[in-house]
Amino acid sequence: MALTRPEKATDEKADMEGPMNIASLPGPWGRIWLGTTPKGLCGVSLRGGRAMLEAKARAWGLAVQDDPRANQRAIEQLREYFEGKREGFDLALDLRGTRFQLRVWRALQAIPFGETRSYKDIAFQVGHPTAFRAVGQANGSNPIPIVIPCHRVLRSDGGLGGFSSGVDIKARLLAMEAARRKG
Repeated sequence: MALTRPEKATDEKADMEGPMNIASLPGPWGRIWLGTTPKGLCGVSLRGGRAMLEAKARAWGLAVQDDPRANQRAIEQLREYFEGKREGFDLALDLRGTRFQLRVWRALQAIPFGETRSYKDIAFQVGHPTAFRAVGQANGSNPIPIVIPCHRVLRSDGGLGGFSSGVDIKARLLAMEAARRKG
């Protein structure tokens, strides 16, 4: 399965054109909200709802519009993921963050379905072996959870660590992936 490809990842302060198109789909624990710009998927809200995406659009100076068609590909791929028919994503992304965050998010995309890495592993992978706490912060700032699989990163002792949408959802995602990998 193809990894998600970041298309023209930019710095947070980069200018954007076009609106943020918002749509949602039912998920295993409630509605999942998606935000897409003309450059690609820019937000997945598992618990913050539509309001989180609207706040992001305001911060970026973007208009908001409801347009499920603009999010159709992401909706289909997330549905397939939850139905057990997909292990990775092939979507254009509009990522905004610091250079360090972008490197961490790219490293997260390389973690195979059903596997985990530690924050320390990712710190080594991005060339900053002592920056495991910064990796945790970048992980927590991931704007596109599930698609960029930050839930696959654990503490060095095997503990779950944190998850911006709640450790309970992280545990469910990991259990779902582990069960599919075994089956």
